[in-house]
Amino acid sequence: MRIIKDICWALLFALVIGGVGFTFWVRDRYVVPILMYHHVGVPSGKWRLNTVSEQSFDYQMNFMKRHGFQVISFDDLITGMKQGQEFARNTVVIQFDDGYEDNYKYAFPILKKYGFPAIVFLISDKVGTPNFLTWDQVKEMEKYGFMAGAHTRHHAYLPRLTLAQAQDEIAGSKKVIEDHLGHPIDYFCYPSGGFTEDVKSLVKEAGYKAAVSTNRGKDKFNVDLYELKRIHMNNTDDRYSGLILWFKLSGYYNLFRHAKEGGGLHHKRFLNE
Repeated sequence: MRIIKDICWALLFALVIGGVGFTFWVRDRYVVPILMYHHVGVPSGKWRLNTVSEQSFDYQMNFMKRHGFQVISFDDLITGMKQGQEFARNTVVIQFDDGYEDNYKYAFPILKKYGFPAIVFLISDKVGTPNFLTWDQVKEMEKYGFMAGAHTRHHAYLPRLTLAQAQDEIAGSKKVIEDHLGHPIDYFCYPSGGFTEDVKSLVKEAGYKAAVSTNRGKDKFNVDLYELKRIHMNNTDDRYSGLILWFKLSGYYNLFRHAKEGGGLHHKRFLNE
C-alpha cells in the first residue's frame, strides 16, 4: 500500500513540475496576434470562408474592447519589435487583405466606433475597380488610423513568377500606392502567403520595412520581420462563448499550427526561368 502511495506522490510531483516547466516554456513563446480579415459582409458563395459578417465582426471588436485588449497599429508593432520591446500579453493587430469595398462600408464604421487602428494591404491596380476601395475611400480611412500597405499590383502568386515579374509586382505596387497617397508605403503582404528567399530579397530591396505571410515559412514566433505569420479570422470565431476567439487572441496560437513551406511546391525554379 505504501508503495502505491509513494508512486502516486511521485506522479503528482512530476505533473506539477512538468506543468510549471511547460508554463514557463510557453510564456517565452508569446507572439502578438496579427488578425487577418478579407471581406466583412454577408458570407456567401466562394467568399464564404473569407467573409466575416458585420454582426460577427462587431462582436469580435466588442469582445476585445470589453476584455481590455490593446489594439495597436501595425507600424507600432514593427517599430516595437525592432527596438526589442516586450509587448503586453493582451496586444493585438488588425489587418485586411486585398482592399475590398466592404471594408469601408462595414468594417471601417465599427473600427471607428471602438477606436481601433488597422492596416489594409491593397492590390494597387484593383483600387477604383468594381467591388474594391477607391483612392478617396483609402484616404478617408487613413485619417482614422486605417493605414495602407501593398499587396502586389495584380495579386500574383510570386513564387511562380520570374524575378523581373516579381519585382514589378512588388516594387510596382509600392510606387502606384505612394503616387496616389503621397506618402511612403512601408509594409508588404505576400499574395496567398507565398514567398521564397529570392522574393523576400526583392521585398527588402524595394524598401519595405516588413512583410506578412499566412502560415508559411519556418519562423513560428515572428522573429523574421519579412515572414510574419497571421491568424485567419472567420465567421465562427465567436462560437462556444468566444472560446475560439480567446485562443486566437492568446498570443500562443502559432505554437499549435502546422507551418507550410513559404513557396509551396513552387520555389527558385520559377524565379529563375
